[in-house]
Amino acid sequence: MLGKYIRVKVVRPIGTRHQHFPFTYQLNYGYAQGVTGINGEAQGVYIMGIDHPVREFDGRVIAIVRRNQHKGIVWVAAPKSKRFIINEICDAIDFAEGYYGYTLECLYERSCGAVVYRMEAGKPLYLLIKNKRSAHWGFPKGHMEKGETQEETAKREVLEETGMHIKLVPEFSSRSEYTIQGKVEKSVTIFLASTQDQNTVIQQEEIEDFIWLRYEKALKMLNYENDRMILTKANRFLLETGQA
Repeated sequence: MLGKYIRVKVVRPIGTRHQHFPFTYQLNYGYAQGVTGINGEAQGVYIMGIDHPVREFDGRVIAIVRRNQHKGIVWVAAPKSKRFIINEICDAIDFAEGYYGYTLECLYERSCGAVVYRMEAGKPLYLLIKNKRSAHWGFPKGHMEKGETQEETAKREVLEETGMHIKLVPEFSSRSEYTIQGKVEKSVTIFLASTQDQNTVIQQEEIEDFIWLRYEKALKMLNYENDRMILTKANRFLLETGQA
């Protein structure tokens, strides 16, 4: 259902007071036309990206809200030109859904990480990790948390996953975008970072293994073309700027 285009008939515009709960709607709320929810009633929809009351809305489903204790499902929609990630959606719907408690399935994900290197014998060694949820080697990265900048996310994720403190290299970052399982649209920003730490302490819950390799061997270990492209750009940047 994520990514589906729908038309919504708004029944509770922004500013409407709820009949039973002590809150005022901070988003337009309505029902998806022609769609029946799992309880046999019309499918409820919150609308993000519109800051004034409307009567109808055409847009895209960007999140599925699953209320705790089997209290149903609500959709979140937005104009097709706008993207909202999990933290932004939570902030927008908490005025109402905070009463229930919920989990979110989101159309858009944003992650940040780093190509981490350290110098050895005058040449860079690159850090690759293998996540337990994947059989592939890649770079340490993870989802942005509320209030973080992209740079803060990259530093935190590297520290959490590898135990290493890093220094981001100015003027280098690379972004890749791809789709997961044909529905979740993911954007990943990867920075280049150096480290002086010698000990790698992996996060046992998330990371299966790690390895330090020279550029040529690291390139062969990477499974995805996006990752190989990023490593190639990072290595070229270090060579051209005289940092390697």
